[in-house]
Amino acid sequence: MQNLTSSSRRKFVKTAGLTAAALNFQVVPSRVFGANDKLTLAGIGTAGKGASDISGSAGAGFQIEALVDIVNAEKYPNVSGRSKATSATRRAHPEARFYEDWRDMLEAEGDKIDAVTVSTPDHVHAHASIAAMKKGMHVYCQKPLTHGIWEARMMAKVADETGVVTQMGNQAHAQDHMRRCVELIRAGVIGDVKEIHCWTNRPIWPQAIPKWPGKEDVPKHINWDLWLGPSQEADYSSKIAPFNWRGYWDYGTGALGDMACHIMDMAYWAADLGAPTSVEAISADGKGAQSDVSPPTWATITYQFPERDGKPPVKFMWYDGYKDAIFDPEMWKLVSSKNGLPIGRIRGQENGERNLPPADVLEGQGWTEGKDGYGTVVIGSEGKMWFNRGHANWFIKPGNVFDGFDEPEQTIPRARGQNPHNEFYDAIKADDPKLALSGVWHSGSFTEMVLLGNLAVRLNKKVEWDAENLKSPNSPEADKLIKRDYRAGWELKV
Repeated sequence: MQNLTSSSRRKFVKTAGLTAAALNFQVVPSRVFGANDKLTLAGIGTAGKGASDISGSAGAGFQIEALVDIVNAEKYPNVSGRSKATSATRRAHPEARFYEDWRDMLEAEGDKIDAVTVSTPDHVHAHASIAAMKKGMHVYCQKPLTHGIWEARMMAKVADETGVVTQMGNQAHAQDHMRRCVELIRAGVIGDVKEIHCWTNRPIWPQAIPKWPGKEDVPKHINWDLWLGPSQEADYSSKIAPFNWRGYWDYGTGALGDMACHIMDMAYWAADLGAPTSVEAISADGKGAQSDVSPPTWATITYQFPERDGKPPVKFMWYDGYKDAIFDPEMWKLVSSKNGLPIGRIRGQENGERNLPPADVLEGQGWTEGKDGYGTVVIGSEGKMWFNRGHANWFIKPGNVFDGFDEPEQTIPRARGQNPHNEFYDAIKADDPKLALSGVWHSGSFTEMVLLGNLAVRLNKKVEWDAENLKSPNSPEADKLIKRDYRAGWELKV
């Protein structure tokens, strides 16, 4: 095969894409990398997770060539708070070219950049990722992979058509202890999986917001139009950006979207679940518990998975939020209805009644408080497993595995340094998308499943699910939530 340079590869992808679209062939961009070739990368989003994704990518071996952010902290140096993180990233990579608009970066750098990280708010993930893939760039995108269910399906489609390497940023997917637990469950350490329970300590931002916050002047260093991206026109408010956007349906996906791609990952992977047939939610009721603006203060979501390949059906339950939480419009925080204090960790003590699995599921094990306040219990025909993605240990009941169980050999490849950025880099070098184990070929359908929970929350009913057609047979009103309307000029082109 001809050894393509970055420039010739871009031209190959663009030309081949036209032919493939007409003939329905798969486009597979190809570049053979030598051992000493340096992969180049652009970071879209440079603060928060953007900063750590760029740093992680540099550590993996990427050369950082371009940075993109709607905050121009160099042009307006007197910024404060989270916006200052963009300056630190730029100082760490002084040779990288800077852009405010990722579309401008893709146009200018399309023949120079091998890969991108996409670490924006959820509502921009699909647009930036798909545009990059269509340029032949490999994509590392933060979780949740997309803001909406249809978008996840389209990302998988484009990734397949272009043949690029992808990776979703649910970091623990690359860790040895998660992969070992997947191997153990698949080998039958607890028998056939029948029931799964996952919980989180989120939200740590305001939710149950009854109406949009008041208009504020846009700070000079923020390009608010670009921050909105494909979402509808809205006034700027510091109560939305830079951090609290997860608590607004237009931009975020609530506690479920923030954490389920982490916490549900091991069990979903181990049980080979695929798509559920239905999903149902019980969520907070009462004043301001939920609105068209914001997710509720707590939710319990039940996914039902059918039999598959002789394995029994699985009930998968998700728990988030605090049962006593209410939204305080004066503090613009979630507070406890019992004492009026902010929900969460206060001076080392937990404040608020966590929404957790039943006591007979937890059995005093698990992680239920503070920063470790999340976990998974997998219930099988022969026992139970307790798992936390942040700890390299797990518990199995009974303590001794049942008669006839043989501990399996390693079957899942281990990531270099247990690092998802390393795995992404190495998969590109090997020209094999399947070597990135949280690639869109896996994380696309996983994200679809996760986000179905928000359909049930928002529709307040049991939602039956036809995964093949991305339809709910009993909920035609779900269509507008499965595929949202975009702002004029921001249509998603697939």
